[in-house]
Amino acid sequence: MSFIKRVAFVCFALVAGVSDGSVNAMEPATRAKSEDVQVIVLGIAQDAGFLQAACRKRCCADAWKDPSLRRHASCLAIVDHATDQRWLVECTPNFPEQLKALDRVALPKESTLGIDGIFLTHAHIGHYAGLIHLGREVTGSSGIPVHAMPRMSRFLQTNGPWSQLVRLGNIRLRPLGDETVVRLNERITVRPFLVPHRDEFSETVGFVISGPSKTVVFIPDIDKWSRWDRRIEDMITACDIAFLDGTFFNNGEIPGRDMSLIPHPFIRESIQRFSTLDRDTRDRIHFIHLNHTNPALIRDSSAAKQIKDAGMQVAEEGQIVDL
Repeated sequence: MSFIKRVAFVCFALVAGVSDGSVNAMEPATRAKSEDVQVIVLGIAQDAGFLQAACRKRCCADAWKDPSLRRHASCLAIVDHATDQRWLVECTPNFPEQLKALDRVALPKESTLGIDGIFLTHAHIGHYAGLIHLGREVTGSSGIPVHAMPRMSRFLQTNGPWSQLVRLGNIRLRPLGDETVVRLNERITVRPFLVPHRDEFSETVGFVISGPSKTVVFIPDIDKWSRWDRRIEDMITACDIAFLDGTFFNNGEIPGRDMSLIPHPFIRESIQRFSTLDRDTRDRIHFIHLNHTNPALIRDSSAAKQIKDAGMQVAEEGQIVDL
Protein backbone atom coordinates (compact mmCIF):
# COMPACT_ATOMS: atom_id res chain seq x y z
CA MET A 1 0.00 0.00 0.00
CA SER A 2 1.41 3.40 -0.97
CA PHE A 3 2.17 6.12 1.54
CA ILE A 4 -0.71 8.25 0.25
CA LYS A 5 -3.17 5.45 0.93
CA ARG A 6 -1.92 5.39 4.51
CA VAL A 7 -2.41 9.13 5.02
CA ALA A 8 -4.63 9.61 8.05
CA PHE A 9 -7.64 11.91 8.10
CA VAL A 10 -9.42 13.54 10.99
CA CYS A 11 -12.69 15.44 11.10
CA PHE A 12 -12.86 18.61 13.10
CA ALA A 13 -14.87 21.82 13.07
CA LEU A 14 -12.91 24.68 11.51
CA VAL A 15 -15.44 27.07 12.95
CA ALA A 16 -18.86 26.55 14.49
CA GLY A 17 -21.19 25.64 11.67
CA VAL A 18 -18.48 26.06 9.03
CA SER A 19 -16.37 23.06 8.15
CA ASP A 20 -15.52 20.58 5.46
CA GLY A 21 -18.72 18.74 6.23
CA SER A 22 -17.67 17.12 9.52
CA VAL A 23 -18.25 19.38 12.49
CA ASN A 24 -17.57 16.93 15.30
CA ALA A 25 -14.42 17.12 17.37
CA MET A 26 -11.88 14.36 16.97
CA GLU A 27 -12.70 11.19 18.81
CA PRO A 28 -10.02 10.15 21.33
CA ALA A 29 -9.28 7.00 19.33
CA THR A 30 -8.08 9.10 16.38
CA ARG A 31 -5.68 11.23 18.39
CA ALA A 32 -2.02 10.99 17.51
CA LYS A 33 0.40 8.85 19.44
CA SER A 34 2.58 10.89 21.75
CA GLU A 35 5.66 10.37 19.57
CA ASP A 36 4.08 11.28 16.22
CA VAL A 37 5.32 14.04 13.93
CA GLN A 38 2.57 15.22 11.59
CA VAL A 39 1.66 17.73 8.92
CA ILE A 40 -1.96 18.86 9.16
CA VAL A 41 -3.87 20.60 6.37
CA LEU A 42 -5.76 23.59 7.81
CA GLY A 43 -6.87 25.17 4.52
CA ILE A 44 -6.93 24.41 0.80
CA ALA A 45 -8.39 27.52 -0.86
CA GLN A 46 -6.78 30.47 -2.64
CA ASP A 47 -5.83 33.55 -0.59
CA ALA A 48 -9.37 34.87 -0.11
CA GLY A 49 -10.84 31.49 0.74
CA PHE A 50 -14.03 30.00 -0.57
CA LEU A 51 -16.44 31.74 -0.66
CA GLN A 52 -15.22 35.22 -1.65
CA ALA A 53 -16.44 38.78 -1.20
CA ALA A 54 -18.82 40.08 -3.87
CA CYS A 55 -19.05 36.71 -5.63
CA ARG A 56 -22.65 36.19 -6.71
CA LYS A 57 -22.00 33.27 -9.01
CA ARG A 58 -23.31 29.77 -8.50
CA CYS A 59 -20.02 28.62 -6.99
CA CYS A 60 -20.40 30.98 -4.03
CA ALA A 61 -24.21 31.06 -3.93
CA ASP A 62 -24.31 27.41 -2.92
CA ALA A 63 -21.66 27.98 -0.25
CA TRP A 64 -23.60 30.91 1.24
CA LYS A 65 -26.52 28.52 1.71
CA ASP A 66 -24.46 25.50 2.80
CA PRO A 67 -21.57 26.30 5.17
CA SER A 68 -20.14 22.80 4.75
CA LEU A 69 -19.01 23.79 1.23
CA ARG A 70 -16.77 26.61 2.46
CA ARG A 71 -12.99 26.33 2.63
CA HIS A 72 -10.21 28.32 4.28
CA ALA A 73 -7.05 29.78 2.77
CA SER A 74 -4.19 27.34 2.23
CA CYS A 75 -2.24 26.58 5.38
CA LEU A 76 -0.34 23.67 6.90
CA ALA A 77 0.60 22.94 10.49
CA ILE A 78 3.64 20.95 11.59
CA VAL A 79 3.21 19.20 14.93
CA ASP A 80 5.65 17.24 17.07
CA HIS A 81 3.48 15.53 19.66
CA ALA A 82 6.51 14.27 21.60
CA THR A 83 7.72 17.80 22.33
CA ASP A 84 4.35 19.61 22.22
CA GLN A 85 5.64 21.91 19.49
CA ARG A 86 3.50 23.43 16.74
CA TRP A 87 4.45 25.48 13.69
CA LEU A 88 2.34 27.07 10.94
CA VAL A 89 3.24 27.20 7.27
CA GLU A 90 1.48 30.43 6.20
CA CYS A 91 -0.51 32.77 8.43
CA THR A 92 -3.80 33.33 6.64
CA PRO A 93 -6.78 35.65 7.14
CA ASN A 94 -8.50 32.55 8.60
CA PHE A 95 -5.96 32.37 11.44
CA PRO A 96 -8.53 32.26 14.30
CA GLU A 97 -10.47 29.35 12.82
CA GLN A 98 -7.35 27.48 11.79
CA LEU A 99 -5.75 27.87 15.22
CA LYS A 100 -8.93 26.46 16.78
CA ALA A 101 -8.85 23.56 14.34
CA LEU A 102 -5.22 22.89 15.27
CA ASP A 103 -6.15 22.92 18.97
CA ARG A 104 -8.56 20.07 18.30
CA VAL A 105 -5.72 17.91 17.01
CA ALA A 106 -2.86 19.08 19.22
CA LEU A 107 -3.55 21.26 22.24
CA PRO A 108 -0.71 23.57 23.28
CA LYS A 109 1.10 22.52 26.45
CA GLU A 110 0.09 25.69 28.25
CA SER A 111 -2.79 28.17 27.99
CA THR A 112 -0.88 30.24 25.44
CA LEU A 113 -1.00 30.76 21.70
CA GLY A 114 1.10 27.62 21.38
CA ILE A 115 2.82 28.53 18.11
CA ASP A 116 6.56 27.83 18.04
CA GLY A 117 7.04 29.52 14.69
CA ILE A 118 5.50 30.57 11.39
CA PHE A 119 6.95 30.02 7.91
CA LEU A 120 5.84 32.40 5.14
CA THR A 121 6.02 31.69 1.40
CA HIS A 122 5.43 35.24 0.11
CA ALA A 123 3.62 38.57 0.44
CA HIS A 124 0.25 37.87 -1.16
CA ILE A 125 -2.59 38.45 1.27
CA GLY A 126 -3.65 34.88 1.95
CA HIS A 127 -0.18 33.89 3.08
CA TYR A 128 0.72 36.49 5.71
CA ALA A 129 -2.30 38.71 6.54
CA GLY A 130 -3.19 36.56 9.56
CA LEU A 131 -0.18 38.02 11.36
CA ILE A 132 -2.47 40.89 12.32
CA HIS A 133 -3.95 38.60 14.99
CA LEU A 134 -0.61 38.51 16.81
CA GLY A 135 -0.72 42.24 17.61
CA ARG A 136 -1.84 43.97 20.78
CA GLU A 137 -5.36 44.45 19.42
CA VAL A 138 -5.83 40.66 19.54
CA THR A 139 -3.48 38.10 21.16
CA GLY A 140 -0.68 40.48 22.10
CA SER A 141 1.84 37.76 21.39
CA SER A 142 5.46 37.93 22.43
CA GLY A 143 8.38 36.96 20.23
CA ILE A 144 6.64 34.54 17.85
CA PRO A 145 9.37 33.46 15.38
CA VAL A 146 8.37 34.36 11.82
CA HIS A 147 10.63 32.73 9.24
CA ALA A 148 10.80 34.80 6.06
CA MET A 149 13.01 35.45 3.05
CA PRO A 150 14.98 38.76 2.85
CA ARG A 151 12.48 40.80 0.79
CA MET A 152 9.58 39.39 2.80
CA SER A 153 11.31 40.39 6.03
CA ARG A 154 11.97 43.91 4.76
CA PHE A 155 8.34 44.21 3.69
CA LEU A 156 7.18 43.36 7.22
CA GLN A 157 9.73 45.70 8.80
CA THR A 158 8.91 48.73 6.66
CA ASN A 159 5.14 48.58 6.12
CA GLY A 160 2.41 49.12 8.69
CA PRO A 161 0.70 47.51 10.44
CA TRP A 162 3.26 44.70 10.23
CA SER A 163 6.12 46.96 11.25
CA GLN A 164 4.38 47.52 14.59
CA LEU A 165 4.40 43.77 15.23
CA VAL A 166 8.18 43.85 14.78
CA ARG A 167 8.69 47.02 16.81
CA LEU A 168 6.59 45.83 19.75
CA GLY A 169 8.17 42.40 19.71
CA ASN A 170 4.96 40.54 18.92
CA ILE A 171 6.93 38.72 16.24
CA ARG A 172 10.64 38.04 15.86
CA LEU A 173 11.83 37.77 12.27
CA ARG A 174 14.05 34.79 11.47
CA PRO A 175 15.94 34.84 8.14
CA LEU A 176 15.40 32.21 5.46
CA GLY A 177 17.73 31.51 2.56
CA ASP A 178 17.21 29.65 -0.69
CA GLU A 179 18.03 25.95 -0.11
CA THR A 180 19.17 26.69 3.45
CA VAL A 181 17.81 24.07 5.86
CA VAL A 182 16.14 25.22 9.08
CA ARG A 183 16.23 22.63 11.85
CA LEU A 184 13.14 22.90 14.05
CA ASN A 185 14.28 20.18 16.45
CA GLU A 186 16.10 16.86 16.32
CA ARG A 187 13.41 15.29 14.14
CA ILE A 188 12.10 18.02 11.82
CA THR A 189 13.66 20.26 9.18
CA VAL A 190 12.22 22.81 6.75
CA ARG A 191 14.02 23.75 3.54
CA PRO A 192 12.83 26.76 1.46
CA PHE A 193 13.42 26.98 -2.28
CA LEU A 194 12.70 29.86 -4.66
CA VAL A 195 9.96 29.57 -7.28
CA PRO A 196 8.92 32.05 -10.00
CA HIS A 197 5.81 34.02 -9.11
CA ARG A 198 4.41 37.56 -9.22
CA ASP A 199 6.88 38.99 -6.73
CA GLU A 200 5.52 42.51 -6.30
CA PHE A 201 6.46 42.79 -2.62
CA SER A 202 8.62 39.75 -1.87
CA GLU A 203 10.26 36.71 -3.35
CA THR A 204 8.24 33.45 -3.34
CA VAL A 205 9.31 30.10 -1.94
CA GLY A 206 8.02 26.61 -1.51
CA PHE A 207 9.04 24.32 1.35
CA VAL A 208 10.32 20.80 1.82
CA ILE A 209 9.23 19.57 5.27
CA SER A 210 11.11 16.51 6.49
CA GLY A 211 10.30 14.36 9.52
CA PRO A 212 11.83 11.18 10.92
CA SER A 213 10.82 9.06 7.91
CA LYS A 214 8.71 11.06 5.42
CA THR A 215 8.96 14.27 3.40
CA VAL A 216 6.28 16.75 2.28
CA VAL A 217 6.62 19.34 -0.50
CA PHE A 218 4.48 22.49 -0.36
CA ILE A 219 4.21 24.78 -3.41
CA PRO A 220 0.94 26.75 -3.15
CA ASP A 221 1.94 29.40 -5.72
CA ILE A 222 4.07 29.27 -8.85
CA ASP A 223 3.67 30.93 -12.25
CA LYS A 224 4.03 27.91 -14.54
CA TRP A 225 6.02 24.70 -14.18
CA SER A 226 7.77 25.55 -17.46
CA ARG A 227 9.04 28.88 -16.08
CA TRP A 228 10.95 27.17 -13.28
CA ASP A 229 14.58 26.25 -13.75
CA ARG A 230 13.93 22.95 -11.98
CA ARG A 231 11.88 19.88 -12.92
CA ILE A 232 8.90 19.56 -10.60
CA GLU A 233 8.77 15.85 -11.49
CA ASP A 234 12.12 15.32 -9.76
CA MET A 235 10.79 16.93 -6.59
CA ILE A 236 7.59 14.86 -6.64
CA THR A 237 9.58 11.67 -7.11
CA ALA A 238 11.85 12.54 -4.19
CA CYS A 239 9.05 13.23 -1.69
CA ASP A 240 6.24 11.23 -0.11
CA ILE A 241 3.46 13.75 -0.68
CA ALA A 242 3.36 16.97 -2.73
CA PHE A 243 0.87 19.77 -2.11
CA LEU A 244 0.98 21.63 -5.43
CA ASP A 245 -0.52 24.80 -6.89
CA GLY A 246 -4.02 24.01 -8.15
CA THR A 247 -5.37 27.57 -8.18
CA PHE A 248 -7.27 27.27 -11.47
CA PHE A 249 -8.58 24.20 -13.22
CA ASN A 250 -8.48 25.65 -16.72
CA ASN A 251 -8.03 28.83 -18.76
CA GLY A 252 -11.06 31.13 -19.04
CA GLU A 253 -12.17 30.40 -15.49
CA ILE A 254 -12.42 34.11 -14.66
CA PRO A 255 -14.48 35.80 -17.41
CA GLY A 256 -13.39 39.29 -18.37
CA ARG A 257 -9.87 38.95 -16.93
CA ASP A 258 -6.65 38.20 -18.76
CA MET A 259 -5.49 35.10 -16.91
CA SER A 260 -2.00 35.43 -18.36
CA LEU A 261 -1.58 38.29 -15.86
CA ILE A 262 -2.18 35.88 -12.97
CA PRO A 263 -0.28 32.83 -14.21
CA HIS A 264 -0.57 29.52 -12.41
CA PRO A 265 -0.27 25.96 -13.70
CA PHE A 266 -3.82 25.04 -14.68
CA ILE A 267 -4.73 21.70 -13.15
CA ARG A 268 -5.51 20.38 -16.63
CA GLU A 269 -1.96 21.32 -17.67
CA SER A 270 -0.56 19.56 -14.61
CA ILE A 271 -2.62 16.44 -15.27
CA GLN A 272 -1.22 16.31 -18.80
CA ARG A 273 2.34 16.99 -17.70
CA PHE A 274 2.31 14.43 -14.90
CA SER A 275 0.56 11.73 -16.92
CA THR A 276 3.90 10.06 -17.72
CA LEU A 277 4.68 9.50 -14.04
CA ASP A 278 3.96 6.06 -12.66
CA ARG A 279 0.81 5.47 -10.64
CA ASP A 280 2.51 5.52 -7.24
CA THR A 281 4.21 8.84 -8.00
CA ARG A 282 1.02 10.45 -9.31
CA ASP A 283 -0.73 9.33 -6.13
CA ARG A 284 1.55 11.65 -4.15
CA ILE A 285 0.15 14.76 -5.87
CA HIS A 286 -2.47 16.74 -3.94
CA PHE A 287 -3.67 20.02 -5.47
CA ILE A 288 -4.04 22.91 -3.04
CA HIS A 289 -4.70 26.69 -3.12
CA LEU A 290 -7.88 26.33 -5.22
CA ASN A 291 -9.60 29.53 -6.31
CA HIS A 292 -13.30 29.90 -5.55
CA THR A 293 -14.02 29.53 -9.28
CA ASN A 294 -12.23 26.17 -9.46
CA PRO A 295 -14.82 23.42 -10.06
CA ALA A 296 -12.53 20.88 -8.42
CA LEU A 297 -13.62 22.32 -5.06
CA ILE A 298 -16.89 20.46 -5.60
CA ARG A 299 -16.25 16.81 -4.79
CA ASP A 300 -18.68 15.28 -7.29
CA SER A 301 -17.81 17.66 -10.15
CA SER A 302 -16.44 16.60 -13.52
CA ALA A 303 -13.20 18.40 -12.66
CA ALA A 304 -12.77 16.45 -9.44
CA LYS A 305 -13.44 13.23 -11.33
CA GLN A 306 -10.80 14.09 -13.94
CA ILE A 307 -8.23 14.58 -11.17
CA LYS A 308 -9.16 11.28 -9.54
CA ASP A 309 -9.15 9.41 -12.86
CA ALA A 310 -5.65 10.78 -13.51
CA GLY A 311 -4.46 9.19 -10.27
CA MET A 312 -4.09 12.51 -8.41
CA GLN A 313 -6.03 14.14 -5.60
CA VAL A 314 -7.33 17.39 -4.16
CA ALA A 315 -6.06 18.18 -0.67
CA GLU A 316 -8.63 18.04 2.13
CA GLU A 317 -9.00 20.24 5.16
CA GLY A 318 -8.34 17.99 8.14
CA GLN A 319 -5.94 15.77 6.24
CA ILE A 320 -3.05 14.50 8.36
CA VAL A 321 0.25 13.24 7.02
CA ASP A 322 2.38 11.19 9.39
CA LEU A 323 6.06 12.04 8.99
